[in-house]
Amino acid sequence: MSPRLEPLSRGTLATAPSVCHGCVWWQARGGKAVSKERWIEQAEEDWGAWGTVYFDDDGRLLGVMQYGPALLFPRTHRLPAGPASEDAVLVTCAYLVDPACPWVIQSLFLAAIGEARMRGVKALEAFAFRYYEQDDFEQRLILHRAIFPHELLADLGFVTIRSAGRVQLARLELGGLEPGAEPAHGFWGALKRSFWAAPVPAPPRP
Repeated sequence: MSPRLEPLSRGTLATAPSVCHGCVWWQARGGKAVSKERWIEQAEEDWGAWGTVYFDDDGRLLGVMQYGPALLFPRTHRLPAGPASEDAVLVTCAYLVDPACPWVIQSLFLAAIGEARMRGVKALEAFAFRYYEQDDFEQRLILHRAIFPHELLADLGFVTIRSAGRVQLARLELGGLEPGAEPAHGFWGALKRSFWAAPVPAPPRP
């Protein structure tokens, strides 16, 4: 058995972290109450599954990401550097269950890129935050994230199209893009150095 990605939908929502079950922060329109169930119904009718769930080879949940057409997420109009572009799929949030598995976030981003390209969408967007060099690196790796580190998105090819202070709207144009190659440097390299020590050489054979 190998790790698997499944669509995030009404049928798989129960497998996602509990914070995802009723959260409508991105769906909210000002102070107006939003029904998650009604939003899901509309999203799946207009678009289909609205994210991805990642399981390991034992069926253990490792992470989840929510994304869809920017029009599904009115909160973008109230964020600094917003709103997101109407021609883009917006990655709104990701939840990493185990911080020792940071590659899950990369896999979820690549899944979002692949689905957007398959649907003929022009671009993927996400909100980013530019940290200062002196900021604690590990503080950027909180489990639940709605605004992503600038370096993480930049390593995947995202380009900042609008800024408001340290908040940015980042965009990845999908025309001609061939996702799947694993970044070996930059933010992803730092992630690996943070969580994996150098391999211990095997003892010499007698």
